[in-house]
Amino acid sequence: MGVGSTRREPGEVRVHVDGRELSLSNLDKVLYPAAGFTKAQVVDYYARVGPWMLPHLAGRVVTMSRYPDGVDGPSFFEKRCPGHRPAWVATARVGDGEGYEGCLVADLPSLVWAANLAALELHTPQARADEPDRPTSVVFDLDPGPPAGVLECCRVALDLRALLEAVGLIAVVKTSGGKGLHVTVPLHTRTTAEETKAFARAAGQLLARREPDRVTVAMRRDARPGKVFVDWSQNDRHKTTVCAYSLRAGSRPAVSTPVSWDEVAGALRDGDPGVLVFEAPEVLERVGRLGDLAADALDEEQELPDLA
Repeated sequence: MGVGSTRREPGEVRVHVDGRELSLSNLDKVLYPAAGFTKAQVVDYYARVGPWMLPHLAGRVVTMSRYPDGVDGPSFFEKRCPGHRPAWVATARVGDGEGYEGCLVADLPSLVWAANLAALELHTPQARADEPDRPTSVVFDLDPGPPAGVLECCRVALDLRALLEAVGLIAVVKTSGGKGLHVTVPLHTRTTAEETKAFARAAGQLLARREPDRVTVAMRRDARPGKVFVDWSQNDRHKTTVCAYSLRAGSRPAVSTPVSWDEVAGALRDGDPGVLVFEAPEVLERVGRLGDLAADALDEEQELPDLA
């Protein structure tokens, strides 16, 4: 990996990233005002976390959540790959007929290019672009309804892990970058979105029957206060989930961060939700020390059992 600045022109810096020349602009703009975190720091974070993030982006069409004026300004989701993209940014066709070309963030230059667009969040589907009907995992988005928070999600995540282990499945867990958790069951075997969605819903229903005062699978928002919503619908073919190591567009540069199950259990035991909050500098230190705690999600092969 190589990132090097070549020359500065008014309002821009030209850099070489792994042999590609990019023009970076407005690097002094503050994108996270509460933290004083600038666009230069956003670009630097993605450039440095790239070796761990790129495997999770590989082969998947990316939806970018862009904040050109920072997290306090207007934002928009961008599914279509911008027409002004460099020729070397790979794309893939999404859908038939009235489909579109989506971006594939296949290498470090493409990741830095996306960061320069103020694409603070990068979201991916469960399936790769070359096999859009074949998800590689099941995802459980654990979303707390206030006053429930991340500690309530920890309890549900640990119960979910025990349920999955009972049917012979391993799972990895990451923070959402907000108050929730994402539990992923890697598959990498032949399956469909209908099957993964049905499995996630069945697992959520089992948890909700065991603890109806703590867990819900109901889509209605008025059913969620004080409970953890197990969002099984994230497995829909057309839905995306924020990628591991993506920044989130909150008040501070928090990151959707892979964590260990021991960290989840420790947070619940100690009643300390703060230990599961990680900002960009901390994440860079973590991956340098711990590596990718979500690596099992990349290639572990498992078959979905029947929960009926």
